[in-house]
Amino acid sequence: MSLAFIGIVGIIILIVALFFLGMPVGFAMAVVGFSGFWYLVSFKAALSMVGTDIWVTFSKYGLSVLPLFIFMGYLVFYSGLGERLYKAAYKVVGHWRGGLAIATIGADELFAAICGSNTATAAAMSAVALPQMEKYGYDTRLSSGTVVTGGTLGTVMPPSIILIIIGLQTEQSIIKLFLAGILPAILLGSLFVITIVVVCWLNPTFGPAGPKTSLKEKIKSLIGIIEAIAIFILVIGGLYAGLFTPTEAGAAGVFFTFIATVLMRRLTWDDLIKALRETLKISCMAFVLVTGATIFGKFLAVTRLPFVVADFAAALPLSPYIILALVLLIYLIGGCIMDALGFLVLTIPIFFPMGLALGFDPIWYAIILTMVTTMGAITPPVGVNIYVVKASAPEIELSTIFKSASFFLMACIVCITLLIIFPDIVLIIPNMAQ
Repeated sequence: MSLAFIGIVGIIILIVALFFLGMPVGFAMAVVGFSGFWYLVSFKAALSMVGTDIWVTFSKYGLSVLPLFIFMGYLVFYSGLGERLYKAAYKVVGHWRGGLAIATIGADELFAAICGSNTATAAAMSAVALPQMEKYGYDTRLSSGTVVTGGTLGTVMPPSIILIIIGLQTEQSIIKLFLAGILPAILLGSLFVITIVVVCWLNPTFGPAGPKTSLKEKIKSLIGIIEAIAIFILVIGGLYAGLFTPTEAGAAGVFFTFIATVLMRRLTWDDLIKALRETLKISCMAFVLVTGATIFGKFLAVTRLPFVVADFAAALPLSPYIILALVLLIYLIGGCIMDALGFLVLTIPIFFPMGLALGFDPIWYAIILTMVTTMGAITPPVGVNIYVVKASAPEIELSTIFKSASFFLMACIVCITLLIIFPDIVLIIPNMAQ
């Protein structure tokens, strides 16, 4: 029995553990990885590997960036900044046909720029935007679809939690990944807006125009989001200028956000406790995923399966982009049947070395994989953003939300296609920062 075949058996056992035993992804990867390493080397070596590698992973100073950005995102969430961002966008474009939906995408873009979580972005906008769109007679297929898909901007717009996890798992520069995600996130948001415009042009009843607002009201609403703009400039501007490491940027962002929300009396003691509780919950989930991925990755390294797959793909008489299309199809299908982040963490040890063997830029490739992961958050049956919106609006049928998200899937596909055709969209900002 070859080592690579043992690796394939390990993956099959992992899939069985996930789907038939219902084990969480992180635990399943840890158990299968430990057992496989034990089988191939020895029990003592497996114990030593777990102790050494987990210590090396979690003693890294850079790992503290994860809870810091998560905490900053939840401080923003519980301070009500999402509502102020929506109101500002609503004042500017709400009087257009489909304007409330466009305002939702604009607020999503700004909220994602200081939050980093697609679920928090979707939760904030569903609580704020859905009642307003219902008030002005928006079709639920457009309103729910806008909120669901707009939340995915938190996946790629820095400070994205997924980009942090990819950076930690592949040892890529988190700063470069953050900078590389800015233009793709803006492009994706713009394509969502175009989708809304087209839908409302084809069927005007989907998004009737809202009331007009005066220039004074517009300016007043923009004043209310100054701290959001300041936080983004502080964090991303500091990273771009080389003033901060990612961890220092996260700490500065948390400090500034906390001071701003407390001084303006927008954060209660209960909200602070909730933010801390959610930060601990999400951070622990992410750390379990990183732990499982570390152990499972060591097992796969011993089997040499990632290198065999990489060599096989590089030797195929096919264009690297055809192979990339197959990989993206696998990610799309995988995101439909299990948690998209879990599937990403699970497959990175196999598909990332393959991408490098095909000659793809590692930063560009990481962004492409992140982009296709965003689609997993809005595809049935496990699209997490769908269930977040359903929890906020129980009166909307789950089937309606799933159908509404389909309006925007083409925008995601077009965005990924453009990033493949024009890789400089991803690479121009990180290259300028070198």
